[in-house]
Amino acid sequence: MTTSPRRALLGCIADDFTGATDLANMLVRGGMRTVQSIGVPASNDVVEADALVVALKSRTIATTDAVAQSLAALDWLREQGCRQFFFKYCSTFDSTDAGNIGPVTDALLDTLSSESGATAFTIACPAFPENGRTIYRGYLFVGDALLNEAGMENHPLTPMRDANLVRVLQRQTGSKVGLVRYDTVAKGVSAIRECFDALRSDGVRMVIADAVSDADLHVLGEACADLTLITGGSGIALGLPGNFRRAGLLAERGDAAQLPSVEGLSAVLAGSASKATNAQVAAWRERRPAFRIDPLAAARGEAVVDQALAFAQPYLDKDEPVLIYATATPDEVRAVQRELGVNEAGHLVESTLASIARGLRERGVRKFVVAGGETSGAVVQALDVRTLRIGAQIDPGVPATATTDAEPLALALKSGNFGTVDFFEKALRHLDGATP
Repeated sequence: MTTSPRRALLGCIADDFTGATDLANMLVRGGMRTVQSIGVPASNDVVEADALVVALKSRTIATTDAVAQSLAALDWLREQGCRQFFFKYCSTFDSTDAGNIGPVTDALLDTLSSESGATAFTIACPAFPENGRTIYRGYLFVGDALLNEAGMENHPLTPMRDANLVRVLQRQTGSKVGLVRYDTVAKGVSAIRECFDALRSDGVRMVIADAVSDADLHVLGEACADLTLITGGSGIALGLPGNFRRAGLLAERGDAAQLPSVEGLSAVLAGSASKATNAQVAAWRERRPAFRIDPLAAARGEAVVDQALAFAQPYLDKDEPVLIYATATPDEVRAVQRELGVNEAGHLVESTLASIARGLRERGVRKFVVAGGETSGAVVQALDVRTLRIGAQIDPGVPATATTDAEPLALALKSGNFGTVDFFEKALRHLDGATP
């Protein structure tokens, strides 16, 4: 007797690659077997998993393109039979006043509500307390600092200069934006649902929700059990597996994070200019070999890719991992942007590291640690990665992954701001072992 593949319960759309693995990591920790696709799959063959995450590269592209890609992902997830949907963005709400969080949320809400007939309504909660992102009275904090005073005001593509998320989201959408304050969250699930009802009746379609602890996220997640669409950072997903379990749809399991062993050489690629990645690069360089990419040299047509691969080869011959990076200080980034332009500078770094990744794979590298959301997206596309099985957590928000394609690769894809200062070495040790 043939058994039908198990249909996914939760369908997720992430606006960058590291954000997708961050969310998938949270779901695996909750006991959901999770598969991540790189872009929208071409086939509608049923993927057997409890949760599916479609990783897009839509955070900083034109709004019309971001909406179109997100709706295409939604169509595929609905074909997979998903019961609930999640739009995932960064825990620092990375965006601009023009979008793309608001416009994509509006488009997803419009599509789902027109089919169900329900009033369009969703939550927006990027809080991730485990990584220092908390929301109070609608203001987003990174550690003890407001978002706009925590370094994000210097982000080269999505500078965040306002910590009030109600204001930020309202500038991106014609929908009315409200707030679920912390005093309501502290009263529990029933109080939150009553607040949802009151806001909905007042014409609100999107609500920012306060959260300062994982306990708050569990309560919010439970309160969202009946919402067709949820949006936020990975933290709000903490409470979602429990909803499916209480409904009798998700069994307890202990092997959700199991990955196959991958043999081969190792390398680290870093393109993020965040504070965390700068510190991680500095820590590595104190003890390990590293090669820095000069974007201006690449723009002049110098053979930067060949130079990096030539630098790496003697170390690879000794099975010693090497770091190749374009990470720079905010002042250095601004200097390059002034000469090349913001978009051209970013594209040049991504394409250069992507070409280096292809060259490293040709030289036997099968285990990659990649720092930066945009860089990770460029690298996985260059390596022609289509789907990833999500494994155990390395650091908060960063899991180990393994490809499900014919040629096995082990990958740790890290958001620029995530990870401890020794993350690169920690991740390589983790990828060297089949399981934690």
